[in-house]
Amino acid sequence: MQHIDLGFEADFDGWRAAARRLVAGRVPPGNVVWTVADRQRDLFAPAPVPDRQAEPPAPAFTVPRAFVTLAADAICHSDRERFGLLYALLWRLHAGERSLLEIASDPLVARVSEMAKAVRRDQHKMKAFVRFREVADEDGGVRFLSWFEPEHFVVDSLAPFFADRFAAMRWAILTPYRSMAWDGEAVTFGPGGRRDAVPDADALDDQWRTYYASIFNPARLKPAHMRAEMPKKYWHNLPEARLIRPLIEAAGGRAGAMVDRGGTVPAKRTAQAVAARSALEVPAADVPLAAEAAGCRACPLWRDATGTVFGEGPAMAGIMFVGEQPGDQEDLAGRPFVGPAGEVFDRALAEAGLDRLDVYVTNAVKHFKFRLRGKRRIHERPGRGEVQACGQWLAREIAQVRPRLIVGLGSTALFALLGRDLPVTRVRGRVLQRADGIPVLATVHPSYILRLPEEAARTAAYARFVEDLRPIAAGPVGREAASASA
Repeated sequence: MQHIDLGFEADFDGWRAAARRLVAGRVPPGNVVWTVADRQRDLFAPAPVPDRQAEPPAPAFTVPRAFVTLAADAICHSDRERFGLLYALLWRLHAGERSLLEIASDPLVARVSEMAKAVRRDQHKMKAFVRFREVADEDGGVRFLSWFEPEHFVVDSLAPFFADRFAAMRWAILTPYRSMAWDGEAVTFGPGGRRDAVPDADALDDQWRTYYASIFNPARLKPAHMRAEMPKKYWHNLPEARLIRPLIEAAGGRAGAMVDRGGTVPAKRTAQAVAARSALEVPAADVPLAAEAAGCRACPLWRDATGTVFGEGPAMAGIMFVGEQPGDQEDLAGRPFVGPAGEVFDRALAEAGLDRLDVYVTNAVKHFKFRLRGKRRIHERPGRGEVQACGQWLAREIAQVRPRLIVGLGSTALFALLGRDLPVTRVRGRVLQRADGIPVLATVHPSYILRLPEEAARTAAYARFVEDLRPIAAGPVGREAASASA
C-alpha cells in the first residue's frame, strides 16, 4: 500500500507529481492512500513547503487537456475522496480510455464533473461576496481585511484573481481553513483565521448599500432567484444584506405606484431636451457604473426600450464576450444573453469547456433597437452612431474588468471594439489587437446560427462556433495542442 501525503488541501502540483510516479510504477488506485499533511498540524504553525526537487522525476505522459482543467478544479472540492477519484480517472485514461471524459453517463466522470462544477460555483461566490474592511496598520498605514466561508478549498486557486483585482492595496482574506495576504508584491498563505479578527463594518458599507438600493428594481423582483444568486448563508458578511427585507417588503407598493403613474410621454427633441440628455452623459464618480448607465440618454434608443441592459459577470473576469445589442427577452429581463441566442451561447460555452459564471458578458449597445410588426418587436441592427454613442459604457466596462481576452461576437461588436468595419467571414477565428493591447478573438454571434434556414446548416454552424471557442478553455488563444502533460 502506497501512502501519499500532500502539502495542503488543494495541492494540485503535489498530487500531479505523485500521480505521475504512481502511474509509472503501475500502482493501481486501490493500493494508494491519500492524506493531507497539515490536517493535524497546529493551527498557528507555518505551512511546510514540499521539497519537490528531492523527489525523482517520473516519466511524462499525455492526457486530454480537458482532464488537466477538470482535475485542477475538482481537487479544490471538500470531498476527502477527491484525490483517489482523480487518480482513478487518470488511471483509466492512461490505460487507453482516451475518450472517457466524453462519456457523461460514466459514474466516475459524472461525479468528478459535478465536483468541479461545485468548485467553480464556490469560486464565483467568493469573487462576488468578499467584502473588505479597512483597518489601521501598525506602521500608520491601512490594510483591508475580509472574512469568507467557502464550501470548498478554493483560496489558492483565487489568489491570482484577487492579487490582480486589488493590486493597489494591502489586503488579507481569512477563511476557516486557510488565509492569504497580499503585500503589494506577492501573495502569502497561512493557516485559517477567525471571524472576530475582521471588523463588522467600516465607512465603505454605506456605499455598498447605496449601490444596492439604486439597482434594485421592484417590478422585476424574484426572491427565489435572489436567494439562488445570493444565498442567505453569505448575508452576515454583506453590508447590503440588511436592505434586502425592507426592499422586498416595499416592492409591491413601489411597483403598484409605478403602474398607477402610467407611461410617460417622451419630450420633444428641443434644444433644451438635447442639453438635458447631454448633462446626463457626464460620469458621476460616486455612482457605480451599472447604476450610472441606467440613466444614459446618449442616443434615442432609450425612449422605446424597457431599460438599460448592462453587462454581467465577475468583476475581474479573464474573458469578456461582447455581442451586438440586447434582444426582446433580454430587454424585458434586464440581463444580457438570456433569450434564444443566449441559450445557444450557454450551450456552446459548456461544450467548449467554459463556464458562464467565469466570464463577463455584455453588448456593444445597451438598449434594444426594434421595429413593431403588429404586437411583435422585431430586432433592428443598431447604426454606427448608436454604437459610438454607447462606446463610453463598453470602454468603461473593459477598463473596469480588465480582461485578458475579448471575444467579439459579430461585426457590430468588432466595430465597437476595434473602430473599423471588419467582415466576420474574413477575420473569423483570428486574434486581432485593440489599441490598448487587449487581444480580440473574432467569431459569429449566436443569433447568426439561429437565422440559418436549414437544420444541417445550423448544426454545422454551431459545431464551428464551439470550435472557435474551444482554444479559449484550452489555454492561450491560438494554442492548437490537443493534449497536455499530466
